[in-house]
Amino acid sequence: MRSRAFLCLALSYGSALVRACGGHGHEVREWTQEELDELERRWGHEWGFSGISTFAHLPYYKCLTTPNELFDIAIIGAPFDTAVSYRPGARFGPRAIRAASARQTSFRGYNPRANINPYANWAKILDCGDIPVVPVDNAMALKQMTAAFTELGARPPVSPLLSKPKLITLGGDHSLSLPALRAIHELYGPVRVLHFDAHLDTWHPAKYPSYWASEQSQFTHGSMFWMAGEEGLLSNRSGAPSVHAGLRTRLSGTEDWDDDDAQNWLRISADDVDDLGTRGIVDSIMGALGTEDPVYLSVDIDVLDPAFAPGTGTPEPGGWTTRELIRILRGVEGLNLVGADIVEVAPAYQGNGEETALAAAQVVFELLSSMVKKGLGEMGKTGQVVDDAPAKEEL
Repeated sequence: MRSRAFLCLALSYGSALVRACGGHGHEVREWTQEELDELERRWGHEWGFSGISTFAHLPYYKCLTTPNELFDIAIIGAPFDTAVSYRPGARFGPRAIRAASARQTSFRGYNPRANINPYANWAKILDCGDIPVVPVDNAMALKQMTAAFTELGARPPVSPLLSKPKLITLGGDHSLSLPALRAIHELYGPVRVLHFDAHLDTWHPAKYPSYWASEQSQFTHGSMFWMAGEEGLLSNRSGAPSVHAGLRTRLSGTEDWDDDDAQNWLRISADDVDDLGTRGIVDSIMGALGTEDPVYLSVDIDVLDPAFAPGTGTPEPGGWTTRELIRILRGVEGLNLVGADIVEVAPAYQGNGEETALAAAQVVFELLSSMVKKGLGEMGKTGQVVDDAPAKEEL
């Protein structure tokens, strides 16, 4: 008996031997699909407060180490915050956003604003975990994130509706947009950006004066779009600008606008919503970006007023409400989104009610809704959903 147990332990790598030796001599049961379906019906449901904390209770895979697990849209975390210029803490953003998404489920994921349930439709959506970004070397972190985004973006999608999968990144500080754009450039060439933020983030690195400046110090959460422009990652066609929306920050001077103009950006201020309304903001964005060119959408949570999103690194009074941002995101659903991020959620500064992370989780839900709905539109089925049951009230 002892020799048999030793043999089974030593040779347990083979599946046949596992079956023969498993259970100390007991035969392994073969489960029928009907029995498995019954187990799923009994025990598969999760309430919002139960289960492991993945985004919206989505299936979790560490996609960077499971290349055979394909997806159409991936939620990927980038817990990195050492390129900030003020308050750190956004490395805990992915964890907080996932926790705040707990009430999003496929069972009650119907979005009445978009008329679609993104979690019960054509797209296979996975939570792909986090990039294990090194926290002590920004140069290496930049290489890591670029390699990870490139690897995931090059995977084949599951659905024939897509030629390439899409990534939505949970930040992390805003510098992660640079490696994301580097990866997207490999797939699409120069793209256009829709950038929701209180700040320009096209600052020339020299605008951060320091006797101790270095080449690596150019890479910050306020210079990454300037670097992207310098690297040719963004469209520089005069009739095809990128767009900032929600701006209200202090400047070094009007020369900051000159640098921004040179990078081919259109600016929409936070105050414009008072004169134009959300519809006017949407019209300005869609008039500039259209529906055909590939667009990367980046949301810095500080586009919201600190009353609605205090948990962020560089808060600026006078921002938009959460409802205004949602209305605008719904209005731009016709964009050809090739990727997106939600960044600068620093949960240490938010209240006990998780208002900042909740807003970020809602942003992801709206972006998923738009991506899935856009896919349906391309097959002439806009407004149709796989699960066409009427919307239900949340418990």
